[in-house]
Order: sequence, then C-alpha cells, then structure tokens
Amino acid sequence: MPRDERPESDTHPKPKPTPHTRSAYRAFRSIPTRWADNDMYGHVNNVVYYSWFDTAVNALLIERGALDIHGGQTIGFVVETQCNYFAPVAFPQTVEAGIRVAQAGRSSVRYEIALFAEGADTAAAQGHFVHVYVDRATQRPVPLPEALQQVVDSLRA
Repeated sequence: MPRDERPESDTHPKPKPTPHTRSAYRAFRSIPTRWADNDMYGHVNNVVYYSWFDTAVNALLIERGALDIHGGQTIGFVVETQCNYFAPVAFPQTVEAGIRVAQAGRSSVRYEIALFAEGADTAAAQGHFVHVYVDRATQRPVPLPEALQQVVDSLRA
C-alpha cells in the first residue's frame, strides 16, 4: 500500500510503553503462581495475566465491601482489556499486583494493574481493564454505588 494510503494509525505509531514502578500504584495484592500457569516455553502464559488483573481488582473490591458477587444488585462487566509485557514470570514465583484507577465515569471505571515479581520495583507486565457497572437484573448501566465510589476514589492515580 502506498504511504499516502495507509490508515492514520500506521503513520503515527504509539510510543513504546515503559514499565512503571511500585510507587505509581495505590494498593497491592500478592498472587502465587501455579504450576499450570507456565506454558511450554517455561514462563506464565499470557492469558493468565488477564486472570490476575481480574483477581486483583475484584478481590480488592470484595474485601473493601464495594462488590457482592453473590447477591449484590450491581455487577461489573469487563468491556476492554490490554496488557504490555516487559519481563517473564514463572512458577514458583509470587506476583504482586499493583492497582490504581486512571479514570472513572458515571458507570464505568478504568483500572490499571501492574504485575511485579515479588520484591521487584519495576513491573514485569502492566495494563488495564474497564468495568462497566450494570444492574444485575436488567444488565443496563447504573451509577457507581456509594461504597464502590469510595474505593474508586481511594485508588485514583
């Protein structure tokens, strides 16, 4: 394709991401790796990183009383995810997930998560996911409940 016919996104590439340090995050959760997390190349499979993102954020919300996964009227749907990888991790390491909130709207929150090898100051991987909070019965977006809003505010970057 001639240069002048390329989509605009091809002519202005995004800058290469760089790993964050622990100081950029507001809360942390330790997550032990499992033998089954490793792939045939001897490190954690990429899909597991997304599971850790989900585990870190939802466990924090549950512990802080902002999410009731069994009976709560409001639930979060993941509508967007992304991850950048900087260094491998592998079983039997423990991963420490740093969590912060980059943006929050009326019914959505963009959580940013960095995964650190235990004790490391620089992220091995980092990314985000966006939750849209909906009514459990109607599955239509709803405003963030007060308890959730308080947790979101405490995690703002």
